[in-house]
Amino acid sequence: MKTKGEPIACLTAYDYLTATILDAAGIDLILVGDSAGNVFAGYDTTIPMTMEQMLYHAQVVARGVERAFVVADLPFMSYQVSEEEALRNAGRFVKEALAEAVKLEGGEPVCRTIRRIVNAGIPVMGHLGLTPQSIHKFGSYKARGASSAEAERILADAEALQDAGVFAIVLEKIPADLAQRVTESLSIPTIGIGAGPDCDGQVLVTPDMLGIFTKFRPRFVRRYAEIGEQMADAFARYREDVKQRKFPSEDESY
Repeated sequence: MKTKGEPIACLTAYDYLTATILDAAGIDLILVGDSAGNVFAGYDTTIPMTMEQMLYHAQVVARGVERAFVVADLPFMSYQVSEEEALRNAGRFVKEALAEAVKLEGGEPVCRTIRRIVNAGIPVMGHLGLTPQSIHKFGSYKARGASSAEAERILADAEALQDAGVFAIVLEKIPADLAQRVTESLSIPTIGIGAGPDCDGQVLVTPDMLGIFTKFRPRFVRRYAEIGEQMADAFARYREDVKQRKFPSEDESY
């Protein structure tokens, strides 16, 4: 798709029903993101998500997909301890959850781990820029790569990840001109989230773009629906019908 100049459309999923709808809608890549920690489990960060929790989300998503490419996030501390543990956990996503690839965060320091996983036959996606698992190191969710030194580090990390064997790299919250430089320097696709229009593809967190998750709204999120408001209205009307004994009707009873 990168070679043909066809943008890659990606969204997240954490459950079977959403996955089936995304797949039917023609979404190219479905990411089972550890963003589930925020939009599904209610945590302030992605850090608390465990392997077992992520495996469950990946299992139910993969079960609902027939054609899209399913990538699962390796959660915090599932790949940082050792290459052996990282390989074992990546293998669980492919073997037990039937995901087709895994994603992990970081640059040059994780390249040996990536090579180990890729050499075992498991595709790996990289992630640079704002890496949410490092939020306590960063101290905020502000954009990364604004300084020349950090921009050069991201460029070098992108080249290192490509050399290590990743098939694509997510670029999160970096300046658009930097994302363009990274994209043009690589033969593999870049997937942007808050990284401007020149990446090879785009990804959003599905509950964000549907208007279901409203705790915060990054500037890069375009709301394609306000389903949260529709859900609240439907729940309120249902409650009123129950209270007034308008539901169930005779036609809705046995």
